[in-house]
Amino acid sequence: MNRQHHYQATIRWTGNKGEGTTGYRTYERSHTISIEHKTEISGSSDSAFMGDGTKHNPEDLLVSSLSSCHMLWYLHLCADAGVVVLDYVDQATGTMTLNKDGSGRFTEVTLNPVVTVAENSMIEKANELHRKANEYCFIANSVNFPVRHKPIVKAIDKKTP
Repeated sequence: MNRQHHYQATIRWTGNKGEGTTGYRTYERSHTISIEHKTEISGSSDSAFMGDGTKHNPEDLLVSSLSSCHMLWYLHLCADAGVVVLDYVDQATGTMTLNKDGSGRFTEVTLNPVVTVAENSMIEKANELHRKANEYCFIANSVNFPVRHKPIVKAIDKKTP
């Protein structure tokens, strides 16, 4: 039997400047994202959509969710396979396409992880595990667009003097 996990977040609009939504330009897109026992996140829409560019927006959070989910699975799989990861940095990018009516959708996300492993002998397996991490990633399995990977794996061989 499949197990289920449930998640809850409270999103609270904080952008009422006194007039509510009496017009498209009369309110801020500011909001808070609250999850019990966690640090609150200040959110807004992207500045291209009249949001506050200093706050997290849903598009940024989607890309970062894909990236962090992949990383967490990847680290797990590496640990199980005996691949010692010493560093992992991903500069993930996403492409969203807007339609003439203002709607839109993500058409792809590309993860660009740069991974440092302990030994040169681990590089091949480290590269292979990105594919498996993508297969296991809960978020990647939930989206309807491709999640691409362009990993770079390098080694700091501890055996080298």
